Amino acid sequence: MNPNLAIAPDFQLPEYTEARAQLVNEAINDRQAATILANLWHIQNDADKRLWTIRLKAEAREAEAERREATEEEAQSAIKEECKKNKAKYALVKDIEITLDPIILPCQYATWKMKSGDYCELFYFTNSSLEEASRSAFTADKDALVILPSSDGLHKCIPAGAAKDPKVQVIKDENLTWE
Repeated sequence: MNPNLAIAPDFQLPEYTEARAQLVNEAINDRQAATILANLWHIQNDADKRLWTIRLKAEAREAEAERREATEEEAQSAIKEECKKNKAKYALVKDIEITLDPIILPCQYATWKMKSGDYCELFYFTNSSLEEASRSAFTADKDALVILPSSDGLHKCIPAGAAKDPKVQVIKDENLTWE
């Protein structure tokens, strides 16, 4: 029961005669005993009001915490549902440093031969050939044309991917060393 709504009883009524009788003596009359009882009731009621206020505040804090927890759980379940729907978007990414060294690819001619499924000499994958490919003037654009001299002395325009650098001396597979 809310002590703020409590009404102080009239301690001069006959039902409180026994309570007043315990306080009455030569110095305290019946009227003063009723006043003492009323003062004691007010003191107790004020203490009850303080406890009531503390209890209401605690209940409000608990309700707020429960509401906040329910909101957080709802948000967590929404995030989990979103992760289930978009697995690729929320895939874990390893914390790896990005290399600063350039990726060295074989020359365009060797790449083109491999893509077309033709035989490609191992020479194009040796250290010296890869180094030459990194310095190569050929473009990486497969649609670009490169002008190269042909065996009959004329110049031909051929795709850069199919062009073989005439300056490179290809070593046959059986003549390659393991160095």
